[in-house]
Amino acid sequence: MKGRRILVTGAAGQLGFPIAADLARDNDVWGVARFTAPGARDRLEAHGVRTAAVDLIDPDWTALPDHVDLVVHLAADLTGADYGHALRVNAEGTGLLLSRFRDAAAALVVSTTAVYDLHADPEHRFAETDPLGDSKPLFGPTYPISKIAQEAVARTLCRTLDLPITIARMNLSYGPNGGLPAYQLAAVLQGRPVTVADHDTFHNPIHQHDVIASVPRLLDVASVPATIINWAGNDTVSMRQYCAYLGELVDRPVEFEAVPRFMRSRAVDTRTQHQLIGPCALDWRDGMRHLVDDATS
Repeated sequence: MKGRRILVTGAAGQLGFPIAADLARDNDVWGVARFTAPGARDRLEAHGVRTAAVDLIDPDWTALPDHVDLVVHLAADLTGADYGHALRVNAEGTGLLLSRFRDAAAALVVSTTAVYDLHADPEHRFAETDPLGDSKPLFGPTYPISKIAQEAVARTLCRTLDLPITIARMNLSYGPNGGLPAYQLAAVLQGRPVTVADHDTFHNPIHQHDVIASVPRLLDVASVPATIINWAGNDTVSMRQYCAYLGELVDRPVEFEAVPRFMRSRAVDTRTQHQLIGPCALDWRDGMRHLVDDATS
């Protein structure tokens, strides 16, 4: 992907920053966020990303160009307890964004595998056609419902605006810029207990390297009606298993602190993902080794 004008929302975030910085090597990238953290804006601009402060609840687009070729929408309210606020950011904000940039060639709207309803089998692989519902997370209780609402808004505008969209349901992402496995590795290195659920949970962790690599392909498969796809690593692994492996890599003991409902199992069926955009380059062990190398180098 070269020579395109691309808008990245949530550009200061865990995934937004590395995606925007990578795209800016060959494209005219605009990164928007609220930029509440000191230095976040400077960090992006140092990588060639043009920035503008935008709050999706009441967005002021005047600092943005009139037209962008592509939209990568990552901004979200993740951890709040106010349903009204979460719906304004995640659902209404998505609608305002897509309406403003309706003439884009395609948009990638990043959702989450937290939208799937609870399942009795912790090793169940959720497919894109599985029932949606409130998974009632301990942290961010408003997140699943507001992201389901976001998907509904995006699907509607995809059809009414004739705007090709991919809705990608992100699984457990991580890398040198953060993510739960990165925070768990930090706990191991600091000799602190690693927080996990009170029963083993299963996930398809996806390293930042594969997240970045798949963004152009996810935009390529955008369609009307919207393409809906799980966005995850190739392999299903339990949280305790990958944390124990991180301990092996750094030669440190791993102590677990079990917290009820800390995380729900979110293993996914990746067949549609592999068919449309191909498999990830890194398996889960390679990804964890990269994580350790970045953290200890």
